[in-house]
Amino acid sequence: MWLLRRKGPSGFSSSSTAEEVTDGIDGTGLTAIVTGASSGIGSETARVLALRGVHVIMGVRNLEAGRNVKETIVNENPSAKIDTMELDLSSMASVRKFASDYQSSGFPLNILINNAGIMATPFGLSKDNIEQQFATNHLGHFLLTDLLLENMKKTAVESEKEGRIVNVSSEAHRYTYPEGIQFDGINDESRYNKMQAYGQSKLSNILHANELTRRFKEEGVNITANSLHPGIITTNLFRHFNYGNGLANTVGKLIFKNVQQGAATTCYVALHPQVKGVSGEYFMNSNLHKPTQHGQDVDLAKKLWDFTTNLIK
Repeated sequence: MWLLRRKGPSGFSSSSTAEEVTDGIDGTGLTAIVTGASSGIGSETARVLALRGVHVIMGVRNLEAGRNVKETIVNENPSAKIDTMELDLSSMASVRKFASDYQSSGFPLNILINNAGIMATPFGLSKDNIEQQFATNHLGHFLLTDLLLENMKKTAVESEKEGRIVNVSSEAHRYTYPEGIQFDGINDESRYNKMQAYGQSKLSNILHANELTRRFKEEGVNITANSLHPGIITTNLFRHFNYGNGLANTVGKLIFKNVQQGAATTCYVALHPQVKGVSGEYFMNSNLHKPTQHGQDVDLAKKLWDFTTNLIK
């Protein structure tokens, strides 16, 4: 059971669940993509959005696992609108194929939830020869967002409804490299620290949302972009820690959120009326929270944008 139950200004707390923060919200007519939706908070996010009437497209690396989650959701909620599409965020070719297939489907896009991620993995390079955590957690989502932006802009205009981009970051962004983003050593194995590299990728999620916000405001686009910390959750992200499983089993019920609580802030930022018009913010426990100075650095966000843009060319 989660220990901290004090409600914030939103009326919700760290113990609130995704169902609780979306209670009474009608998402009928909205279409959302949730990446990494075949397990953990991604699958719970997909389930609750579908429960609220949203048409959910699950972007999953493992189609069989995705179909199993879809079947479970539909068995519980026969009216759920769920589709699964293959998506490997560590591969730019896979991201481009997903975006192309999505455009061909004719689906609109109101909500993009960049949720998928890996944590503290041993050093490795993606299929595009980019450090794996940076490639999966940031670069893949940056490219996906870029490729789907025109669809989101069109949908926002035609539906007259605000589009929302939600980047699932982490409080681990506080434990990145000293300079924030190691631009000159993304692929340098000799300087690699698996937790700092994870923090770097999560800081990148925040900066990505912040720079999107700046650009949307300049363009006058009816789309918001925010980032969030879902909480410490007992999911398979801990598999790369020697102590992870033991820790989760021993004290998990006391200090970790369950999946229902872990998906709450994502669903809150994606659907709740309180978040209408709010952009470039960082949330925790379904309330506004302050990121680090790096996470508020406008110049760092611009530099990351340019750096990432060059990588996806």
